[in-house]
Amino acid sequence: MTLTPPAFEVLPRDLSAYRQGNIGIDYVHRFESGKPGPHVLINALTHGNEICGMTAATHLLDQGVRPKIGTLTVSFANIEAYESFSQEAPYDSRQIVHNLNRIWSPDWLDGSEDSPELRRARILRPVVEAADHILDIHSTSQDVVPFWVYPAFERNAAVAMAVGRPPVHLVMPEGLGSGTPLIQYGRHGGPEGDGVALVVECGQHFRRSASELATAVAYDFLAHFGLVDPVEPAAPAPEPQRRFELLQTHVIQREDFAFVRPLIGFETFAKGELIATNGAEEIRAPVDGCTVFMPAQRVIVGREAVYLTKPI
Repeated sequence: MTLTPPAFEVLPRDLSAYRQGNIGIDYVHRFESGKPGPHVLINALTHGNEICGMTAATHLLDQGVRPKIGTLTVSFANIEAYESFSQEAPYDSRQIVHNLNRIWSPDWLDGSEDSPELRRARILRPVVEAADHILDIHSTSQDVVPFWVYPAFERNAAVAMAVGRPPVHLVMPEGLGSGTPLIQYGRHGGPEGDGVALVVECGQHFRRSASELATAVAYDFLAHFGLVDPVEPAAPAPEPQRRFELLQTHVIQREDFAFVRPLIGFETFAKGELIATNGAEEIRAPVDGCTVFMPAQRVIVGREAVYLTKPI
């Protein structure tokens, strides 16, 4: 499997000007309104090459966006991976060692292992804990339609549906299946409470449209909770919403992993149809209309191979 060379419409920029935050943590900026209201976290660069989040976060800071109520925190997560970016190997800067979006569990955070991602997650832990509502901005390797990802709590679905864009939702009834993402850390990972935590996948990493959507959704998210006024002109009328339930997450076990045909995402398979082989294991569609999300574009043992879903 090989990735098609991307079109570099947006590239990383120097973020050193944003290093000194105002709460004693590098690359974390917090603004308090002095009025009652929710604490909203806009998080960028959980993966180092997903630069649409960087565009949205720097836009909020450069424009001097301040909350009308409550508190706004803007954070840049995996700066070390971001700074390793190279156009010659643009997919390698996703992470240095660990996937920063799979280690938000006590076992990892309180464990003895060490890596740049674990050190950063431990530093960011109080930032995530302090937030009532979280928007974690991501992008995809392949040029597919944008979509939400969130645990299957009604509070998450209600906000994603209310924001309205993107109109596609990947709902996780039992978690991600390959680790604990940031949006499932602590109180956001359980059914109790009212804190909303969403991932927005904005499209292909280096597309300008991904950066534009990331910025628009950040404003929409803040406006939904009353921290900013709705942006004019108003968002376009919502498209029909399409929701998918995550059924299975498969991890690459062997270097001879292979799909039966090239996949980019959103392909559908009939029940029992062969999707991939993972060594001796055959990955087959568990239901009719099985829809593939985020199929791996490179064989890296230990990383996710494919997410299998069904329309809701």
